[in-house]
Amino acid sequence: MSRGGGWRAFEEPLRNFFGSGRFVNALSLVIVGSAFSTFAIVRVVAWPGLVGALCVMVVLATLSFIARRGRHDSHGLIPVSLLVFVAWCTASVIWSENPGTTVASSLYQLAWAYLAIYLAMVRDTIQVVRVVGDALRFLLAGSLALEVFSGLVASEPVHYLGVSGTIAHLGPIQGIFGSRNALALISVIALVTFFVEWRTRSVTRGRAALSIPLGAISLLLSRSPVAVVVIALVTVATLVLMALRAVKDERRRFTGQVTIAIATAVAALVAWILRDPIIGLLDARSMLNVRHALWIQMWDFTKANPLVGWGWTGIWRGNLFPFSLINQLSGTPEANGLNAYLDVLLQLGWVGVLIFGVMVVLATGRSWLVASNKRSVIHMWTPLVLIALLATSATESVTLVDYGWLLLVICTVNASQNMSWRSALPQAPVPPARYGHYGR
Repeated sequence: MSRGGGWRAFEEPLRNFFGSGRFVNALSLVIVGSAFSTFAIVRVVAWPGLVGALCVMVVLATLSFIARRGRHDSHGLIPVSLLVFVAWCTASVIWSENPGTTVASSLYQLAWAYLAIYLAMVRDTIQVVRVVGDALRFLLAGSLALEVFSGLVASEPVHYLGVSGTIAHLGPIQGIFGSRNALALISVIALVTFFVEWRTRSVTRGRAALSIPLGAISLLLSRSPVAVVVIALVTVATLVLMALRAVKDERRRFTGQVTIAIATAVAALVAWILRDPIIGLLDARSMLNVRHALWIQMWDFTKANPLVGWGWTGIWRGNLFPFSLINQLSGTPEANGLNAYLDVLLQLGWVGVLIFGVMVVLATGRSWLVASNKRSVIHMWTPLVLIALLATSATESVTLVDYGWLLLVICTVNASQNMSWRSALPQAPVPPARYGHYGR
């Protein structure tokens, strides 16, 4: 048998395997589950274990892409703003204080972005929602089980995961996610996901009835001041979207959008004016005092390289300048700037802030318009998740790495798929699929 004939004998089964719906669904669950579990993975198997797992997922996603080539039409557009932001992060190696770290950090960022694009292109929105829902059901249930074991059964903290065993006192707990603020945000994302699953009837009533209380209990036990603001914003956004979707007349809907924009600007101004009473009401003053000391030092260091920043690192390296000195001067060792926007300014300068701002504004605006105009409830998931991520980013650098970055890229690509100027360009015809099925 010739070499070509021997390969062709294996080509068809390999394409069928890597292109099958079951393989795609299993890989999607692994990608999402790993992104939300990076803190626990690093604590258990260290960074080499996480990087090794990430490399394997990238290889498997590439094989799946190859097996499914020809099935992705122009709806899988990657937004230009996302490409420019990633390119700027990578280009910062030229002026970075730590070029080796910037290269490694850029590769790490690119790997998660690639996996997010894979998910957004081979899975439609309802499938993405199902994957996120299944992963978060497992992780939140596992986190609560670990907290119960630590606090009620063993009565001992699980130090290597940072679990303090305080569930007997009704929290605050953090599960496997590293901090109570992380658990709070993940619980909010879970609630949004479970709500959309329930409204679209993509899960059984029994599963929905168990999932929503699971997310709510996790959120309450986190006792995070940030969660109060985020869940309030998401709840208001949900009610407003549902009201807009109920309006039939296009002119009234446009008027409603303008009214909402003005009301949002006024509410933001009032919240800023009344920030001190609001902070006191949320009992968040001690948390903000720590952040304020850090933010002052970050702001001072941005003045040295205001246009392009110090170079991309994503996660801070505590032993490298300027992060080591910022932590020393602020008095608290941190792995990030606890503010995604200020972190981008420090690492990428005002140019990076502008690019990042354009990217998130376009993604949020596009997804909001799609959700308010399209009939299916599934379109509400993207803007609500974006609102949760961007609101939390004011006190956590969550959108820059790991699960926050993965979700941001998914939502950005998803918004571009549904509303992009390039959609009006002539498109080549898409050949019919030859191998496998998309699965659920």
